[in-house]
Amino acid sequence: MARFIVVLGTTSHSGKSTLVAALCRLLSDRGCRVAPFKSQNMSLNSWVTKNGSEIGIAQAVQARAARTEPTEFMNPILLKPKGDRTSQVIVLGKPLADKSAEEYYRDIEGLKEVVDSAVRELEREYDYIIVEGAGGAAEINLFERDLANIYVARLLQSPIILVGDIERGGVFASLYGTLQLLPPDIRSLVRGMVINKFRGDPAILGPGLNSLYELTGVPVLGVLPYLDLDIPSEDSVSLGDKKARLSSEAVEIAVIRLPRISNFTDFEPLERRAYIRYVDLDEPLGHPDAVIIPGTKNTVSDLMEMKRKGMADQIKSLTGTPILGICGGYQMMGREIIDCGVEDTEGRLCGLGLLNATTRFDRYEKRTAQVNKPVTGNGPILERLRGQEVTGYEIHTGQTDSLDPAAFGDDGAVAENGLVMGTYLHGIFDNQNFRDAFLDFLYERKNPAGRGPALGAGRAEERPLRAEGQRGSGYSELAEAVRSHLDMEKIWGMLNLEMPKGEEGAK
Repeated sequence: MARFIVVLGTTSHSGKSTLVAALCRLLSDRGCRVAPFKSQNMSLNSWVTKNGSEIGIAQAVQARAARTEPTEFMNPILLKPKGDRTSQVIVLGKPLADKSAEEYYRDIEGLKEVVDSAVRELEREYDYIIVEGAGGAAEINLFERDLANIYVARLLQSPIILVGDIERGGVFASLYGTLQLLPPDIRSLVRGMVINKFRGDPAILGPGLNSLYELTGVPVLGVLPYLDLDIPSEDSVSLGDKKARLSSEAVEIAVIRLPRISNFTDFEPLERRAYIRYVDLDEPLGHPDAVIIPGTKNTVSDLMEMKRKGMADQIKSLTGTPILGICGGYQMMGREIIDCGVEDTEGRLCGLGLLNATTRFDRYEKRTAQVNKPVTGNGPILERLRGQEVTGYEIHTGQTDSLDPAAFGDDGAVAENGLVMGTYLHGIFDNQNFRDAFLDFLYERKNPAGRGPALGAGRAEERPLRAEGQRGSGYSELAEAVRSHLDMEKIWGMLNLEMPKGEEGAK
């Protein structure tokens, strides 16, 4: 029988996802078979598994940390908000229907059975399962239908760790208040609390930690510092935390912040070598070195907003600026979109006209697949890697037909100048060859003499880097931070494991 730890939070974006990822890596380091689990996730950042199932990107990240393959059982229910009080409901990796909150909760009993069966599937394969809650755990108006926190905690009857975010203030009140508002049977399962994202000397928190323990009887397992890690963000709440500190020589890449932006994690691999500026639709676009139009949950509605607020005209007025559209952004760049009611509208809508392409929405079907494509496009960016391959994943409705040459085999399109291109491939910048070709072109054009940030994949010390927070990279650094700052003896004890020899954590 698998053993569980449940990680709940006082709020969204408190650090649940990263703590789960860290515990998965620490257990994997011990040679354990471990998997993440989140019964219900609401996010527009998603991932496609090998069998074509769509899950929240956080669970894919956590599975990587656990050194295991992501599956639909790790996130059996995914809600993708559409911005009109409805969400697309994805069950076990496949789209079920668009539902309002009322319609969703009406079917909650059937969804509980989905959660139960997913847990049983994971138990068959893994010895340990680290469970993530959703949002704040003390939403007292939702207790009877809270699948991600209350229901799962009652189902598993396992130790709970409660995480609070000190970055936004009021962490002692939020931890204490959340604990007191939890139903008594859930409150009794809380074995420890964690304060996350602290900047400074944790010694100054000592009196508060002692008082919190005296008030609740629940120990604080430790204080995690603010970390700057190369790990994808979970949802768009993270966009507000992105405060780049780069040299003046860094290229500027403007990412259009669509109202229903999805999979913005596509651009996070660029952040350590370029200034990524997320631009609202009513902001001046200026003259960036490149523009990216990202994916969206609703292409038609976001394109109409772009036109209404003037961003469409700003983009079209650029001359000689590289413009890349991904997924919904690619669809917007064409001449026309024909919607047969799939995107909540019907009729024809003129696109940006940057590519000679037409997209048609005529069925409620979604393509979800991991793909491997050859680079076939022309122009000063793609010609650098013509004949090489890129990998990625597709998550989209609609079919796009283009008269422009394809960018990657049978995918995407490239305009005659080679600077304007679109693709359905999410994760395109995870490919080092494409990332380097794209950035090298921008830096060569910005710094023709070759001065400034290094070109290519080479010397990392010459690239512009974010300086805020403690810079780190990847899952091992995350795991080491948790091991160093939390009371691991108590955490291992929750799983009936002994402290490894030679390992010392915070006490």
